Amino acid sequence: MSSNTTPSIGIVGGTGDLGRGLALRLAKAGHDVLVGSRKPEQAVEAAEALTAELASRGVAHQPIEGLDNVSAAERGDIVFVTVPFGAHTPTLESIKNAVQGKVVVDVTVPLVPPRVARVQLPPEGSAGMIAQTLLGEEVQVVSALQNVAAAHLQADMDIPCDVLVTGNEKTARQSVIDLIEAMGMRGFHAGLIHNAAAAEALTSVLININKQYKTHAGLRLTGIE
Repeated sequence: MSSNTTPSIGIVGGTGDLGRGLALRLAKAGHDVLVGSRKPEQAVEAAEALTAELASRGVAHQPIEGLDNVSAAERGDIVFVTVPFGAHTPTLESIKNAVQGKVVVDVTVPLVPPRVARVQLPPEGSAGMIAQTLLGEEVQVVSALQNVAAAHLQADMDIPCDVLVTGNEKTARQSVIDLIEAMGMRGFHAGLIHNAAAAEALTSVLININKQYKTHAGLRLTGIE
């Protein structure tokens, strides 16, 4: 647990656009953030750049540190996985021992280039299902944030998006919903990890919409106060 009693956050594959956006938001929300990468020197560079970005905004924040992926997973109380689908399985295998007993937030979308605007779910059903099966029952996998634009996360703005949160353990889902709300969005319980397929598939739908309307579309749920 981080020094300020809030959970520390490991972001595996955290040097990409999505990982950077999450790091900015979570550090601002009061969490120590460990940015991970296969190449730790790139993680250090990213952490320094993110720290400078928050300083330029005059934002108080917790430390952001760059590490290799396994170290970020070991030190994070809650671990986010934000890697391309092609790197999903090998990345999970590399951190499996480090995340036993933890909540792992899988943000991966099974996009298969070059046809990323077409839904192509894997035979296992979803990236979330792959993660839960591979990591085992001692890991509480939660799938979330596939439908939030990295550009929104990185920008200094309110995010007009709702987030579908799936996972087999309600308490784990709630811990992720708490993080989502701390980042300025609304999160909603959306059922077991099997339902991750719905949010993952919607990403390709949103890619089509974004291309058509030149925007960064997200989801909003109606009828819920």
